[in-house]
Amino acid sequence: MGLANLGVSYLLFSALYFVCFALALTVCGLYGHDINRANEHGKYSDSKWVYAVVVGSMSAVTCAVYFIPFIFRIGGVVAAVWNFILFILWITLFGVFGKLFIGEDPEGVSGVQRMKNAVWVDLTSALLWLLATVAAFGYWWKHRESRTRFTSRAHV
Repeated sequence: MGLANLGVSYLLFSALYFVCFALALTVCGLYGHDINRANEHGKYSDSKWVYAVVVGSMSAVTCAVYFIPFIFRIGGVVAAVWNFILFILWITLFGVFGKLFIGEDPEGVSGVQRMKNAVWVDLTSALLWLLATVAAFGYWWKHRESRTRFTSRAHV
């Protein structure tokens, strides 16, 4: 099964999920840095930061599973619904950290500036998951139970 045997839609979906995968790993690193620092100082890990790492991890695992060629094709509407759930999780993450950091003045503090940047990574990832949701639903709609034009007996 070479690259020539894969459809254009699979390659486009793979490119989209590759970007989502990279952003998910970026979010895990950005928020995981603060969790690690808190653990080193013997402090508790804030649930907001843990939520961010969990959402990033779930997205990264989803993207890794979608890289397998036949998984997305057989996922059908379930893949579109799961993408929508991930979109909701990402937009919630953006809302939580946007409220905390968008209006904040970093005043030379690198941690605050890093979190302000992380908020925009969250929004970008949320929008990409929304795009993935719409695309997956469109793919499912186009490739659902369709039959041949003339006899309507064979599945296409």
